[in-house]
Amino acid sequence: MKIKWYGHAAFLVTGSDGASVITDPYTPETSGYQPIPDHPDIVVTSSLNDSFHDRSDLIGGDPARLNMLEVARGGGEIECKGVKFKAIESSEMYDHPEHEPDKCAMYRWEMDGISIGHMGDIGNPFTPEEYDFFRDLDVFLVLAGDVPTIRLDDLKRVIDRVQPKLVIPMHFRTLRYKPRNMQWITAFLSHFDGAEVDFQSDWEVELSRDDLPDSTRVLVLTHAL
Repeated sequence: MKIKWYGHAAFLVTGSDGASVITDPYTPETSGYQPIPDHPDIVVTSSLNDSFHDRSDLIGGDPARLNMLEVARGGGEIECKGVKFKAIESSEMYDHPEHEPDKCAMYRWEMDGISIGHMGDIGNPFTPEEYDFFRDLDVFLVLAGDVPTIRLDDLKRVIDRVQPKLVIPMHFRTLRYKPRNMQWITAFLSHFDGAEVDFQSDWEVELSRDDLPDSTRVLVLTHAL
């Protein structure tokens, strides 16, 4: 499996059989990241109306386009092109500093025997149901920018309880990200021992089950776009 981080909450995950999934594509003009050039098999989004998370219409080719909030509200599971996705409804910060909070979804799926979880755009401490949803997770794509998403203290509690094998941060402030409303990656990393953190000098990592660590480690990627 290969995991490529475009920027913000958008990733390309490609299985060993070539099947590919893009998550939460953004609007380049508002996010500051460049247009996503790849043509995947499936595009998944976590929101119905968030221009930073729901722009599946900007992804070229002829992918299946799945909205995980609709999936969460329609039974919580869907299979598409041989990939089974699960979703749970969540919400932006109840006390969002910029606008009324919107509903969104968190989701997970499996490729190459590796389970992957995506936090969508959640802004609140986890409920018991949300903890259960991410039980036995291998790779966790987490919101690492603090407000206006989940606060970093609450996120660390989630990671400590879920105990994923690998944590890949997303949705934090970078030199390219146009709004200035989030923390830099250093704020997130301050919650970890330096020995628990690895830096990939690239925007893509290749993984197999044998590559997964025995205990939780953080892997910081460079954004591709």
